[in-house]
Amino acid sequence: MKTVIVVGNGMVGYKFCEKFIATPSNNAYKLIVFGDEPRPAYDRVHLSEYFENQDAKALELAPATWYKKNGIELITGQRVTDIKKEKREIHTDAGDSHSYDYLVLATGSVPFVPPISGVEKEGVFVYRTIEDLEEMMAYASQIKAIKPNGRAAILGGGLLGLEAGKAVLDMGLEPHVVEFAPKLMPRQLDSRSSNVLQLKLESMGIQVHLSKAANQILGDKVIEGMEFGEDDRLDVDMLIISAGIRPRDELGRTCGLEMGTRGGIVVNNKMQTSAEDIFAIGEVALYNQMIYGLVAPGYEMADVAVNQILGNREVVMPDDIDMSTKLKLMGVDVASFGTPYMPADRGLSIIFENKTKHLYKRINVSHDRKTLLGGILVGDASDYNMLHQMYLNGMALPENAEELIVGARGEGGSAFGSAMDLPDTAQICSCESITKGNICSSLLDGKSESLKDVIQCTKATTGCGGCKPMVTELVNETLKSMGKEVKDVICEHFEYTRQELYGIVKVKGISTYNEALDKCGKGHGCEVCKPALASIFATIYNDTANKEDVIQDSNDRFLANIQRNGSYSVVPRIPGGEITPDKLIVLGDVAKEYGLYTKITGGQRIDLFGAELNDLPAIWKKLIDAGFESGHAYGKALRTVKSCVGSTWCRYGMDESVSFAIELEDRYKGIRSPHKLKGGVSGCIRECAEARGKDFGVIAVEGGWNLYVCGNGGATPKHAQLLAEQIDNETVIKYLDRFLMYYIRTAAPLMRTAAWLEKLEGGIEQLKKVVVEDSLNIAQELEMDMQSLVDKYECEWKQAVENEEIGKRFKHFVNTDDRDDNLVFVPMREQKMPEPWTN
Repeated sequence: MKTVIVVGNGMVGYKFCEKFIATPSNNAYKLIVFGDEPRPAYDRVHLSEYFENQDAKALELAPATWYKKNGIELITGQRVTDIKKEKREIHTDAGDSHSYDYLVLATGSVPFVPPISGVEKEGVFVYRTIEDLEEMMAYASQIKAIKPNGRAAILGGGLLGLEAGKAVLDMGLEPHVVEFAPKLMPRQLDSRSSNVLQLKLESMGIQVHLSKAANQILGDKVIEGMEFGEDDRLDVDMLIISAGIRPRDELGRTCGLEMGTRGGIVVNNKMQTSAEDIFAIGEVALYNQMIYGLVAPGYEMADVAVNQILGNREVVMPDDIDMSTKLKLMGVDVASFGTPYMPADRGLSIIFENKTKHLYKRINVSHDRKTLLGGILVGDASDYNMLHQMYLNGMALPENAEELIVGARGEGGSAFGSAMDLPDTAQICSCESITKGNICSSLLDGKSESLKDVIQCTKATTGCGGCKPMVTELVNETLKSMGKEVKDVICEHFEYTRQELYGIVKVKGISTYNEALDKCGKGHGCEVCKPALASIFATIYNDTANKEDVIQDSNDRFLANIQRNGSYSVVPRIPGGEITPDKLIVLGDVAKEYGLYTKITGGQRIDLFGAELNDLPAIWKKLIDAGFESGHAYGKALRTVKSCVGSTWCRYGMDESVSFAIELEDRYKGIRSPHKLKGGVSGCIRECAEARGKDFGVIAVEGGWNLYVCGNGGATPKHAQLLAEQIDNETVIKYLDRFLMYYIRTAAPLMRTAAWLEKLEGGIEQLKKVVVEDSLNIAQELEMDMQSLVDKYECEWKQAVENEEIGKRFKHFVNTDDRDDNLVFVPMREQKMPEPWTN
């Protein structure tokens, strides 16, 4: 029996073992694995999750019993110190020696610590292992015990540095990210996308300092700050260094393997080093003069090494390595693929940027407009998987390539087809090299019956997890094609559809997020299920966003929409668009006092832009004193009910549209729903209120009102459909109560009414049966539920103004009343606007 020794039990070393034992010929080999950490391999990609639960077991890729069960000898807590190539032996710091036939070096990398004076001081850490995190948390606790408003800096604004920023936030310290380059994630993002990401991070309380080179760490024995230059310092109590990696290649160096000029063990496309029986994989391997810091290339190297050792010589590494990546940094989608940015002579770029929503999308196409070359997505990476597949598979671009990032025109459908349109050879999971054919055949061949089965069978999604949406779609569509039922669950923590979870919460009387996790969920939750549960609580109990602000989306948390420069907009409710001169004067006075930009919106109300977070409660108080309420412009709730002037003033008007619009807006104000809601009331068929472009619209006709539902404007406009004709005001409200509650109960999260109707089996005719004919015998229950929500309405601005504890949330800094001095405005047409960003 031959012996294979693996030095290093990180993610790539573990993957080598997993692939090795999966081969039919592995019985002829003995596998010994050395890891100098005290535990089996764990998921370092999701290391920051340890701050949430301190559960090292949850990060384990496999328990120690897995190694034993598969005949692998795992030796942890022992470091390999020397390699005797000629004797084919390794030696350890325990004084042991072992012979090998093949040696695999998977020692990974170590954090790069820049040679800064004072870097050895107490309070300076690196971010690499669970032990590093435990030391950081212990030190942060010490800081908070004597200094509740402690600050910590992270040196490095790359992927790992921003993860460390989230860790600092979770530890209760004020985070400051310090980056040498003039932009964040300099290897993945261009300047514009970096600006968008920076603004978003700053809105979450993470301060970003770019183009900063630290000269020294200040303090005697303990860190007190960082000095960047004359009179330029940052006072901090802790520093986490995440400034890149260096291959951990000392074993290769001391035993005489060929090394790269700047480190790394040189390998060929078989992963062989300069010694044929020694292989190097992962971040220690220098392939094509590159060290690849992502997990997917490391896994591919592990696969090549396994095949080479077992005699499958034709399996080699490709010349080009795909460095595409998608991840969620502190809840913010960030992705790049292919060539993320390039000069104009190599291709053309199409850029969509919406700074008000922290969105940036860029795709690069060939000069002949036929080939996708790469791109960047920040704020919304939902299109990443399809774009990535188009790039990998050289798929043809649509005639209007911009539709790939801004959506299709006309009918509003997606510019992408279904994932099922991809060829079977399309690689869906880059980390595990799993194709569409692998996933679908797992179901079609009867090996799997669910997403969970497919993941267990193929290992897809178990790496970075970025492919999970596409794998889920492929599983669901394949199951549907087989005539099987598919459940659209909320997330991995709540394996229910929103409709099922709504019923469970209501029946069991669950009223908090933690109670829901305990009674019907698992794990610690995520950024998907938290706002989904918040929405469900609001639609059952009419809880305002103040009750559990930590589970709300960021705009709901601050009861205002954050704008592109970090300021906020204030939008008071103006029912039906009707406002008195006195109230107009109040709006003007408030805008002048706080220097706010004012604009009349398409929803017939007045937006006040440029408010600072600290000023929001004071602004709201002045508005509330004048009779205004929150307009819920930030929430998944009713926004406005637009109206024309109706028969009161218009000679064509057939009914009093303004009064009815006010009545409807006052009735449904504050009620949360799966997505935002808009309404309209037109006094005649000339439709000046554009009621058929709303989620519900009422149009006066001869003999009463026509009621339309499930329309919307925006990127995918839909005309509302007729639900009932020639009905009186009371019947309109009755049907609307039923329709809205039915939608609230059954729609998926973030699903507009138009999309909901499209998925409703039987469409508008089925909806008429439920709402008008009461075919499900639930009409009375729906009406009672709606009336209960109406009766419980409270203005959440008023709560924030009157409750001192809630009011504390509206401060830019948690430890001081200081304002955000980064907000800069410039004049514009006698008002002001945010200072334009520079690229």
